[in-house]
Amino acid sequence: MGKMFIIIGIVFLIIGILWTFIGKLPGDFTFKKGNVTIHFPMMTSIVVSIILSFILYIISRFR
Repeated sequence: MGKMFIIIGIVFLIIGILWTFIGKLPGDFTFKKGNVTIHFPMMTSIVVSIILSFILYIISRFR
């Protein structure tokens, strides 16, 4: 269980660093109307989902 938390922590660290440098991906949408801003990170969600699925697949293969 401890190793899994370390791996998850490293994954979140890598995602945070990439997110800082990449910022907004081309598939992310932002809508502004007056004082209201809605941000819909569609492409970011897809990329994070693919990365996490791959990492969890690798973890499950070694169990």
